[in-house]
Amino acid sequence: MAEKNEYFTQKLENGTLQISEDVVASVAAAAVLEVEGVCGLSSNISTDIAEMLGMKTMARGIRLTPMKDGAVKIECDVVAKFGQSVFSLAKTVQDAVKSSVESVAGLTVAQVNVNICGIAMPKELKK
Repeated sequence: MAEKNEYFTQKLENGTLQISEDVVASVAAAAVLEVEGVCGLSSNISTDIAEMLGMKTMARGIRLTPMKDGAVKIECDVVAKFGQSVFSLAKTVQDAVKSSVESVAGLTVAQVNVNICGIAMPKELKK
């Protein structure tokens, strides 16, 4: 079965620019992972199964929803480091993702929703 790539399309003066959703998701994922206090991105069962079947998936833990006005809604599933304020961490992630996607991809980001899906415990607390 052939994969269907989704693109964000922007009209330019001399043609069009198409940016793959995979590219936008990768930019968002990189922005999340650069935030101090983030341990990583979480996946869900559907991305795990897709990867086991050899299907290409967008950046793990990032979901994009194109809006009718050309903007994008981004959802990030984040694993935080133990001891972080999840409220301030979520706000920092929102700001980082919005700024990065808008500057790198030139897209308008309508929303960045952050789901704190887990807390990474230090090894000494796991004992």
